[in-house]
Amino acid sequence: MDQIDAGSMLLPEFQRGYVWNRDQVRGLMRSLYYGYPVGALLVWETEGSGHPVRGVDATSGPKQLLLDGQQRVTTLYGIVRGRPPSFFEGDSDAFAGLRFNVETEAFQFHAPVKMKDDPRWVDVTALFVEGPGETYAILSTHPETRDRFTDYVDRLQKVRNIVERVFHIEAITGGDKTVDVVVDIFNRVNSGGTKLSKGDLALARICSEWGDARPAMRRNLDRWRDEGFSFTPDWLLRNVNAVATGRAPFSALEDVSASEFQDSLNATLHHVDHFLRDLAVGRLGLDHDRVLMGRYAIPVISRHLHNRRGRFTDGAEADKALYWYVHAALRGRFAGSTETFLAKDLETVDKSGIDGVIGSLARTRKGNMTIDAQDFEGVGRGARSYPLVYMLARVTGARDLVTGHSLGSNASAVQVHEIFPKHTLNKAGYTRAEVNQIAGFAFLTPSSAMQFAGLEPAAYLSALDPAALRSQFIPEDPALWRIENYREFLAARREMLARAANAFFGELLAGTRPWARLVAIEVSPETDEADARAAQIRSLVDELIGMGYAKPALDAEIADPRSGAVLAVAEAFWPAGLQPGQGSPVVLELDPEEADLPRLAELGYEVFTAVDALRGAAHHRNLLASGDQEDEPPADQEPDTDYVPETEEPAHGLGRSFDEAVRHAMDLSERELHYNPRYFKVMISEHGTLGAVRRLLHAPAVSDGFVLLWERQRLDLAVEALVVDERFAALFSTEERDVAIARLEEFGYSGQPSRAD
Repeated sequence: MDQIDAGSMLLPEFQRGYVWNRDQVRGLMRSLYYGYPVGALLVWETEGSGHPVRGVDATSGPKQLLLDGQQRVTTLYGIVRGRPPSFFEGDSDAFAGLRFNVETEAFQFHAPVKMKDDPRWVDVTALFVEGPGETYAILSTHPETRDRFTDYVDRLQKVRNIVERVFHIEAITGGDKTVDVVVDIFNRVNSGGTKLSKGDLALARICSEWGDARPAMRRNLDRWRDEGFSFTPDWLLRNVNAVATGRAPFSALEDVSASEFQDSLNATLHHVDHFLRDLAVGRLGLDHDRVLMGRYAIPVISRHLHNRRGRFTDGAEADKALYWYVHAALRGRFAGSTETFLAKDLETVDKSGIDGVIGSLARTRKGNMTIDAQDFEGVGRGARSYPLVYMLARVTGARDLVTGHSLGSNASAVQVHEIFPKHTLNKAGYTRAEVNQIAGFAFLTPSSAMQFAGLEPAAYLSALDPAALRSQFIPEDPALWRIENYREFLAARREMLARAANAFFGELLAGTRPWARLVAIEVSPETDEADARAAQIRSLVDELIGMGYAKPALDAEIADPRSGAVLAVAEAFWPAGLQPGQGSPVVLELDPEEADLPRLAELGYEVFTAVDALRGAAHHRNLLASGDQEDEPPADQEPDTDYVPETEEPAHGLGRSFDEAVRHAMDLSERELHYNPRYFKVMISEHGTLGAVRRLLHAPAVSDGFVLLWERQRLDLAVEALVVDERFAALFSTEERDVAIARLEEFGYSGQPSRAD
């Protein structure tokens, strides 16, 4: 830590930021407190300042660049010094507010209610920064701690002695070591941590000559994020590589000097800005991150713009570029072997321009560039064709069904509206994949969507302007608006969407479409209609982020890296693992019958088909990281034996009847709904019936069983309905009953007393 303060221990610029969560912090401190092994450090010893670093380079002598041990050293520095080190990038809350309990010897983060007025919880950072004097004074006089004051002082001294712990340091020495060699060593020894990608390796050499390379890229990625578009560093580097070399492999950057890279980056920023603002948003209406498709087609357009000195020859050429861009996205041109197809298209665009890449794509389609009705059979907003539906609504002047105004004409927000309400389709027996078909989506202003929420189309479409219906590609035959004809409605609407798409693309290709600039509009992320599945996913994401895990991509399409075929449209996807760079990619796929699970497993994805299972795995992972649990989690499978309810009856005499009520609800679920609540059974076997129910009530999100029962309109079988049953009032606290009532009311179940009653 003194070396960090002196500027002689730094972080190489190619390293990524701090990714640990609070449970990993607690686990490190617990291991250090008990003297457990915590691993060695790996440093790269260099002379002078010839390598780009993060941190304050305050000395001119030898430097130690930290390769393996960033998370551990940063954690210790943050706790002991009370501030992050100078090279820090990440969330400093991960190590702020740590407390140590002098009685239980546990490390926990500050919990105001739990720790209020309890002198046994000691601020660990204050213990190091301010010394133990005030803490000793409190412990020696407080009636709850003074009798064991000597024991507590010994334990606090043991905490303070953590800074005396000796770390073994392995050093890479020798002036012949290049950045490439050191990065290779880093990847070999860092098998359990964040791997560096090929892009990181390429950028590491550039950073050795131009230290601001990575920060300059980060600043522009942040700028685009503020504008509503989220890109990765590798994606930006692909664009720079395309502009600088006209090639796809990152190895092409080996011959690019730092000054050439800087010039290419500046040119790339201009080209990408032109594409986003003037073409994607201004011409196609793709004005937010979810609908910006075909991102790896953009480097080809960046290269073409660079060849044309930053601009298209005319509007007709720009429209041809958009024609190719959208078709490449819809056909998954870069979803599989990205580098292979990108290399082919970069070579083609250099030789033959936009006409060349259009011809190349057409040959892969055997000349058929027509949009078919089946192209609109996607499920959910992660499907490839969802952006096409949104784009058609924007470019054809779709009108709000109530006001008749063109969407976006008055800068009002729009949101997705399900023409057929989900709960009605679920009740009618349609599958979840059918319910979430994008051909069932329209776009309305939020106020208009509220008027139609929960209404069947036959109840409101007949009163609307037929011209407005046509503008949203809604069939006008009233027979198709009935729930029993939902599949026929989808087929008819897909045909209408396909005709509109082909007409639009024909104008782009011919250069005959009038040039008019669209404005970006605000898009509301959710519908107003209560949706238990959407609420569950939102709560899960919030819970995992609160646990220190990364924010996932929602409704994410996952493609086969070889064929480009769609393997799944996942409810949530962590491509770099729950923590960036740590572990396998994680997939939450709640429609397993619609996904290629064997291929996902073959590719190394960790797939969860239930929210409860993913939440349980994340909690178990944190327990292991913190040292609070050593054993394996329960198997993610149905118990081998038939479920047997608990037989011990609590003293109040109601446990048996409640247990029987829960068992009866599960029996009805299996018999009438063909739903086996296997995860709930595992919870009961571990915690007993009451314990399992209480855990469900204390979870931030509703359970998988609750969602299914909501979809089948049978919330009377949910454990929440039993909790509010007056027969079992003595089993639960007021807070637990309030949670149960709130959940039932939120999703429209009125079969039990309301909160007011």
